Amino acid sequence: MGLIIKNVMVFDGSGSVPWGPATVIVEGDRISKLGPLDELELPEELGTGWWVIDGQGKLLMPGLVDCHVHITGSCDPDELKALKELVPHAAIRSTINARDTLEAGFTAVRDAGGGNLIDVALKQAINEGLVPGPRLQVACRGLSITGGHGDSRNGWPPEIEFKGRYVVDSPDEARRAAREQLRDGADHIKLHATGGVMSEGDLPTARGLTVEEMRAAIEEAHNVGKKTMAHAQGSTGIKNAILAGISSIEHGFYLTDEIIELMLKKDVFLVATLCAVHHIVEKGIEGGIPKYGVEKAREAKQAHLDSFLKAYKAGVKIAMGTDAATPFNCHGNNAQELELMVNAGMKPRDALVSATARGAELMGWGDRMGQVKLGFWADLILVDGNPLEDVKVLQDKRNIKLVIKGGEIQVDRR
Repeated sequence: MGLIIKNVMVFDGSGSVPWGPATVIVEGDRISKLGPLDELELPEELGTGWWVIDGQGKLLMPGLVDCHVHITGSCDPDELKALKELVPHAAIRSTINARDTLEAGFTAVRDAGGGNLIDVALKQAINEGLVPGPRLQVACRGLSITGGHGDSRNGWPPEIEFKGRYVVDSPDEARRAAREQLRDGADHIKLHATGGVMSEGDLPTARGLTVEEMRAAIEEAHNVGKKTMAHAQGSTGIKNAILAGISSIEHGFYLTDEIIELMLKKDVFLVATLCAVHHIVEKGIEGGIPKYGVEKAREAKQAHLDSFLKAYKAGVKIAMGTDAATPFNCHGNNAQELELMVNAGMKPRDALVSATARGAELMGWGDRMGQVKLGFWADLILVDGNPLEDVKVLQDKRNIKLVIKGGEIQVDRR
């Protein structure tokens, strides 16, 4: 018993040309059959338990995947407001973030760090069916050097202390911190290899964790079969992360030919998060974003776009990610990243692959998610319009007529 979705065009997520009209049959949480509309043998008895959906020629494609979000965070530019937020309030808001993300057609996301184990609790609540949300992989707390991008003390006088910072300044400290994140429920380890835009007192080009510090943490992740991600913007830190054995480079502002060659050799993904810099530059100081963040974003923007295009042309694996929760980069608006990727020179079809099959591969679920394929999870969206011609179609939630996750209809806008 399950779903029969008939009369649809299928974009399968692999990059192949859409085909159809087709029928897709879902049993349980998996795709059990798919084929041409008039050739596929339907179950003999379509009685109780079968739901037949006429797709009316619309496009059926895999649920979208965002490989860099902060699901517990707000897109409010007011940093003081965020610091004053009560943990229970953040937990409640995170459930709304998860719902908004799912309703936008994103059926899986990879979180890039959150505090107080809210991300772990949210993942548990989604998996238990307590709240709606995408499939979620979490990082717990990212690891940073003292004064680095992940050090919440930056910009504050020393008499003010912050609980739960994860600052490490040696390989042994990094190893212990990684073990603690893994113990507490992390699906991957987040490492700050460079400074950043929205952290006061450092620079995107500044080195963060050393090769030895990152390697120690990465060894612990690999020991239990898990991956790692590096916040890495400047060239030195990006190269260090790759040499340490990182799975993906997040942001990648300043990629060199040498770095791109290393990424290809070591099969390292790029998750560019173009949205983050875009919104900071567009909204500026007038939007309430701190001056230091706006200045750093403006300085890096063109290099970021150039690096993305260079990596794409070289064949680096690219998974879509937004960095949702940075200023004005709100959960539920994730599909804007696809437009920015296309504007930067990526073909629409490749952008969609980056947000489906490639994202699933980076999350370690490439053998069960990210494609409309026999035996894969039935994580699907039905789209009114053709995002292969105009990816902006996916930004209007009214165009996403169905969102299906694990064979269950989560959103129905027909």
